[in-house]
Amino acid sequence: MLTVEKIGGTSMSALKEVIDNIILHNPEHIYNRVYVVSAFSGVTNLLLENKKTKAPGVYQQFAHGGDYKSALQQLAQHLKSLNAQYASLGLDTADADTVVDSTIKLAIRYLDSATTMLASGYLNEGVLLAVREILASIGESHSAYVLAGILQKRGINTYLIDLAGSHDSRALTINERITDAFQGLDLEHNVCIVTGYAKGKEGIMREFDRGYSEVTFSKIAEILKPQEAIIHKEYHLSTADPGLVGIENVKPVGNTNYDIADQLADVGMEAIHPKASKPLEMAGVHLRIKNTFEPEHPGTLITRDYISKLKRIEVITGTDQQLLIDIYDPLMTGNVGSDLKIMQCFAGHGISYTFKATSANSISIVIWENDFKEQLITDLQQQFERVTAQPIAMVCLLGTNMDQPGLLANATAALARADISIIAAGMASGRVNIQFVVAREQFKPAIIALNKAVG
Repeated sequence: MLTVEKIGGTSMSALKEVIDNIILHNPEHIYNRVYVVSAFSGVTNLLLENKKTKAPGVYQQFAHGGDYKSALQQLAQHLKSLNAQYASLGLDTADADTVVDSTIKLAIRYLDSATTMLASGYLNEGVLLAVREILASIGESHSAYVLAGILQKRGINTYLIDLAGSHDSRALTINERITDAFQGLDLEHNVCIVTGYAKGKEGIMREFDRGYSEVTFSKIAEILKPQEAIIHKEYHLSTADPGLVGIENVKPVGNTNYDIADQLADVGMEAIHPKASKPLEMAGVHLRIKNTFEPEHPGTLITRDYISKLKRIEVITGTDQQLLIDIYDPLMTGNVGSDLKIMQCFAGHGISYTFKATSANSISIVIWENDFKEQLITDLQQQFERVTAQPIAMVCLLGTNMDQPGLLANATAALARADISIIAAGMASGRVNIQFVVAREQFKPAIIALNKAVG
């Protein structure tokens, strides 16, 4: 059974467990498996910028005229220190260090050329995007080389497929590069270790930025048509966040469908990047989410048509990183097109929303705080009497079959018992997502209260 599997950065940093729990766990099924690997944890942050703190990496040094060469040399030392950590697993550190030096030398050459192009004044954004692509590829090329090298030293038939194409000047699309890389390979008798970054003339980061490794994984699965696609994470896809409600109060979801995966992504709890899930869904490829550290557990299977036979909530989740934009105007009543004007304004600023509720004279819209622009409020105020923005949290009940009489009443009662006021609430007719908007400081108490009452 051919499988295409994605191993995340945090899992990759536990490389012994990845080898023991994933690659060698079933001795009868070592081969006919394709592993798409992320960079080791923290490496992409050093290459680009810290995803959480925004601390500058090599890219930010380059973009702002800093000493990117020294930053790349520091990165090289970090990659070599990682190599040393994996010597005990069988890695030839001398060869691995030589590859690091060669990679960094080539990157400096490319960035020096990019500096010259920027100085010409003819190009700017395109050059910066290209630099971002070049730098991002380094992390996955390194981790894939390390893992493939260890497996080869252990006598396992292993293909290393580096889709970064740093030495390949052919102008291929991402799909063309993937198809070309797998052409004629004997998958049945080999393990494939593939970089999560894939070079293409359209630029994988232009559209997907830091979600690119899951997109590469998805595209490979779409092309190879495996029996199953698998994502290995350092945790289960759980019924709630164990960090909020306690590990003893959650369990793996077990089964759900791609619609619920989309709902999760909409509030930032990604089982898979939403633009990576669509090709799998349309191709009819089942997706399994597994915990790297519990190899015996089947994890959670996501399919296109799954509907729970039991009426149940599958996931309680949410986020405290959103804003509520409320637009009020007494002339909305009976005035056709108010909503259209608002949506055109949001579209003009490139801002999407995760929740919307309307009444006679007001429309409330929830957006991600990171997407907020002061000019959006200014533009809306020119058309409507009162526009306000406030930080909020969103908590959601998700499930493929939540058609339970009294569920909404029980949920609101649970929030009331916890002294949590509901600012807004919503549920589409499909009943796969019941959303509650609450004050930001009440996010954790709301998740706990709902998990205790209806989870």
